[in-house]
Parts: sequence; structure tokens; C-alpha cells
Amino acid sequence: MTPSQPAPSPSPGRSTADDRVAALVGGSPSLTMVELAEEAGVSLSTARLFWRAMGFPNVADDEVTFTPRDVDALRSLGQLLDGLQLDRTTAVSLLRAQSYLADRLVLWQVEALVDDVIRRHRLDDTAARLVVLDRVAEIGEALEGQLVYAWRRQLAALAKRMDAEVSRRPVEEAGSDSLPLPRALGFVDMVSFTSSSARLAPRELAELVQGFEFTARDVITSLGARVVKTIGDAVLFVADDLPTAARVAVGLVTAIEQRPDLLPVRASLVWGRVLSRSGDVFGPIVNLASRLVDIAPASTVLMDPATSERLATGPGGTAFRYVTRPAVEIPGIGEIAPVELHPADEDGAVRLPPLLPTPGQA
Repeated sequence: MTPSQPAPSPSPGRSTADDRVAALVGGSPSLTMVELAEEAGVSLSTARLFWRAMGFPNVADDEVTFTPRDVDALRSLGQLLDGLQLDRTTAVSLLRAQSYLADRLVLWQVEALVDDVIRRHRLDDTAARLVVLDRVAEIGEALEGQLVYAWRRQLAALAKRMDAEVSRRPVEEAGSDSLPLPRALGFVDMVSFTSSSARLAPRELAELVQGFEFTARDVITSLGARVVKTIGDAVLFVADDLPTAARVAVGLVTAIEQRPDLLPVRASLVWGRVLSRSGDVFGPIVNLASRLVDIAPASTVLMDPATSERLATGPGGTAFRYVTRPAVEIPGIGEIAPVELHPADEDGAVRLPPLLPTPGQA
């Protein structure tokens, strides 16, 4: 991104930002909440639910806030509810999902663009944000098509995974209390992050955090697993089979060891059943994986004995080496003898693909 020419003078009583925002939302606000509901052909309560579920603060019914584009979106929601016969609980969940992810996405994208302007044009943070703000409507138009493309590709990939999984599932007993999804998952986190971050300048800290997250995401996805979420200095990943997750865990430690600008990491790996909701996973094995990573030494992957046995005796298990450690008492879990996971040899377990560049790398 390059700094643009000075923007034309805004309309009287309006700021430049107002004009840029109007271009994004479909014009200047002209409708109240009551008028929005009437134009969209839905009840006022549905209009309020729509706005709240999208993650925005309450507005008074007579406050001019909305544009014709909001009418189109609300009308589409009404048609979705009727056409697919969805209840309001499901509608709220869908709206919250897209709003939450959109909020995180635009924050990530804008901060990346600000950082780009700072680095390439040697501007301070304030000046860089003004450059990005001046071009925000243009940015939105350029990125919108890529968002739709990525969403369609991700939905297609999920559909293929679901089809493959359900085709090999046994018939489930009615009323079964077991969690539905068999998964391998693990955590990876940076060692001594708190003490190290206190000594770093802001840009160094940003490069450390981004370097870790970008590398972790690259290794996880390129080896066939998926990122569930990032939690501060840790990443939770999930895979549909245990050998894939094992390659990811070992690969993460290997890849980050090759980056002298990053802190060493430790990882955990557990197999079991989980429940998936709101883009996250839940179940006892998530807690177990979290506790195991807390006691793992630097540059080590720890498993519980059941996961270790399943991996060692299953397909691909000979690509790894297993070292049983002395039993320890883990709060909330009990006594467990964790097992370290290592490649059987330097070339046997993981062949990392070329990784994408990350902030801080030349």
C-alpha cells in the first residue's frame, strides 16, 4: 500500500472518515430501526435481534443508523429463516459466528496494512493509520472478493471432511452420551514467553508473536491439521487422525527450533472424543492436552499413555520414538506417566514443506 494523494474535502459537517464509511455501508444513514424492520418486512423484534446478534450496541428505535444495504441483509435473514425453517436460536448462532469472525478478520487485516505502511514508508503509527483510513473503502472492495472465495473454499473442504468421516462411522445407539467427534488434538506454546516479552520493544514483541503464530499456522495447515484457536502464546490444533497430529506436533517443534528469532516451544498430543461448538472444541481431552503442555520440557512433545499406545501400535507409529517419563500428579487429572514423542530418526517422521515468510524474516 502506498500513501495516497490528499483526499477531497469532505462534505460540510462530515469528516473524511464519514465519507469512507458511507462507501462501505451503502450510503449515509437514512433509516431508523423501526423503518429498517418495515422496509425489510420483518418484525421490530427480529430487526433488534439481527442487530444485537451481529455484535453491535443497542440503538434507539428512532435513531437514524441504517442504510438500504442493511435492509437487504435483514430481508435475506428473514428469507433464510423461512426458507430453511431455522429457529431463532440457530439464526442467532449463525449471525454471531459471522460477526465474530468478521470483527477478528477486519482487525487482523487493518493492523497488517498499518504495519505494512510503517515498515515500507517509515511512518509513525498515527500517520500510517491515517493512510489506511484514507483508503479503507478501496481496501474493502479489494478484499471482499477474496473473503467470499476463501469462505467457499473452506466450506467445500469441510463438506469433504464430513463426508469422509460419516461414511466410515458405525451406527450410533440412540441416546448415546459419548461425545460425537473422534479427534487428535494438541497445544503448542512458547517457553518463557512472559519473562521474555517484558524485555522486548513493542516491534520486537509484535514480530515474536506474529512469527510464532504464522509459523504454527503454516506447519499445522500444511501437514493436514487445522488451527482451532490461538490463546495468547499458545495454539490449539486438531486433526482427524492421530498420525497427522503427531507429525504436526513434532513438525512444530522442529520448525520453530530452526528459527533463532523465536522462543523454543513445547507441545502436547492427545486422542479422544470432543464436541464442536462455536468454532471451538470441548471435552476432557482438551483439558488433558492443556495440562500436559504445562509440564512439557522445552522442545518436547508429551502424550498420555493411551494416546502413545494407540499411535505406537497403529499405522505410521514406527516413524516415531517413545520415551516414558516418571509418573507425575496433574491437578484435576490424577497421576499419569507422560510419554515423550520424538522422530524415530532425522528423516523418518516429518518432512516440512517450505514455509511462508513471517514478520521479522528477511
